[in-house]
Amino acid sequence: MSRDYTAEEINKKHWNEVAPVHGRSYNTQILIDGGHHLDPTQVLELGEIKGKKILHLQCHIGTDTLSLVRLGAELTGIDISGESLKEAARLSEITGLKARFIETPLFDLPDKLDETFDMIYTSIGVLCWISNIDRWAGIIARYLKPGGTLYLMESHPFMHVFDDETAGLTVKYPYFTHGKPIDWPGDWPDYSDENYIVKSPTREFSWTMGQIHNSLTDAGLQIKFIHEFDFLHWKGLESMTKSEDGFWRLPPHLNKIPILFSLKATKN
Repeated sequence: MSRDYTAEEINKKHWNEVAPVHGRSYNTQILIDGGHHLDPTQVLELGEIKGKKILHLQCHIGTDTLSLVRLGAELTGIDISGESLKEAARLSEITGLKARFIETPLFDLPDKLDETFDMIYTSIGVLCWISNIDRWAGIIARYLKPGGTLYLMESHPFMHVFDDETAGLTVKYPYFTHGKPIDWPGDWPDYSDENYIVKSPTREFSWTMGQIHNSLTDAGLQIKFIHEFDFLHWKGLESMTKSEDGFWRLPPHLNKIPILFSLKATKN
């Protein structure tokens, strides 16, 4: 499977467009007021990270990057979008939370960075932008120290077979895509600010749980756990409603499928 350079060009334009929108619509006040953006599950599963050197892949505007800094870690965030990293740098200055940010396509990172890390963090809504899951896993293995840890939280791939525009659970998309991308047109409301209509298209990919798991083990990592959950951080399906804890869930008669997962793996 090859790398999709066209997808990178398309998606970089998209993220450059929406970065200023997200700089306004993400709840950055949490960081400004001394808090962080990581949910309780992530904090628990990450464990103690104080003093650890962490590489954050696909960091976007840096809210999670700086949240990890707030919890005591030393962070390097990388992203393909220069406009996203401008927002990250601005937020870093406002909060006083210091991190290093590097603008680069993920697969070009070895040309920009030559060191290793205690942990790699990458979450949520990231895998759909990866055109080659095996190369992704290889990058992770390259940048982890021996004994280092990968932590990933992501929407469950099974959830993405369902139509997200109609109520109920109607299968619309294939689970097995064989690496074939889906091209989405522009002219739709942004997920973070529904009043902003995104102009740029995107090209996205879907990977099965087996492909995610096997890419990491084939790269030499040992899976420590995969946990599956019935909640999501945004309204991923039309029938979801927001719970008192701030997460989105399906109603009881539909709440029978996994919609989020987390994964931790170590490098031997």
